[in-house]
Amino acid sequence: MTKLRVGLLFGGRSGEHEVSISSARAIAKALSAEENASKYEILPFYIQKNGCWLAGEIPQQVLETGTPHLEDKNLNRWKLPEQVTQVDIWFPILHGPNGEDGTIQGLLTLMQVPFVGSGVLGSALGMDKIAMKMAFEQAGLPQVKYKALTRAEVWSNPCVFPKLCDEIEAALDYPFFVKPANLGSSVGIAKVRSRQELEAALDNAATYDRRIIVEAGVVAREVECAVLGNDQTKASIVGEITFNSDFYDYETKYTVGQADLLIPAPIPDAVSRQIQDMALQAFAAVDAAGLARVDFFFVEATGEILINEINTFPGFTATSMYPQLWAESGIPFPELVDRLIQLGLERNSSHESQS
Repeated sequence: MTKLRVGLLFGGRSGEHEVSISSARAIAKALSAEENASKYEILPFYIQKNGCWLAGEIPQQVLETGTPHLEDKNLNRWKLPEQVTQVDIWFPILHGPNGEDGTIQGLLTLMQVPFVGSGVLGSALGMDKIAMKMAFEQAGLPQVKYKALTRAEVWSNPCVFPKLCDEIEAALDYPFFVKPANLGSSVGIAKVRSRQELEAALDNAATYDRRIIVEAGVVAREVECAVLGNDQTKASIVGEITFNSDFYDYETKYTVGQADLLIPAPIPDAVSRQIQDMALQAFAAVDAAGLARVDFFFVEATGEILINEINTFPGFTATSMYPQLWAESGIPFPELVDRLIQLGLERNSSHESQS
């Protein structure tokens, strides 16, 4: 049987470059597992932090060591390796901007080769927190109060800035969160409790993105649900994240021992079922495909369930929440990777039949 050549695309230009490598290593291992090795051949492609694509020995070396490759500034970053023509299906394991936001999905679409995960629209909506919340609102999904801003508003006439802060304070109660709209993994996020902290947080967020969102804080448990499928989707069991830090920031997410994953989440069955239903609604609301992890707040005091966000390509190491949720739901890691490839092929076949 001819093996399907899987283009494992990892690295990237975002701040989550190292996380992407970790995810790629786990997926490469799953593709090499006994049940997948006879079906798939791995073609690794590594995108350096400067945007250059590399194929062959260097990507393989990065997969083996887990260490980013030092940039070769002499390479032409606009030239793709010749090996891209050998790929049967792409597996883009890229987190954050220039990977999870629709940009790489647009390029892969133009290549006319199937790929795993959401397309341009689903990826872009899932990445932009403001557009995402507007889609959730349209779908009738309850969420925390928020206010959308632009960098121009924050960095405009200094005389206007105090008025902007007054408007935020009038709309939301302290503490609340200031976030860049288009960065993942809690990069650039700050929890603020005072006017001084608000001003500093807005200025910092504006350095990361031209769109900024301010969200109301809520005392709640943080629970997550994984979704798998294209048009026929299914939701995993629900998991919970617990941590001792002030909030689930970048350091807490990626430092061993800083957070615990409870699977299944110790919550009532009725709450779990509602979260699963809402996860499927959120998946459809942004037109996601293949996979996504949907995060929620469970306000135990009132019984409210509020959607926080959807992540269309979540962390994919063996210890990440998404694969662990499916493992506990009866789909082990190698089978999950196989299913995602088949879903990518299925979605491409559906698109071709419509064109």
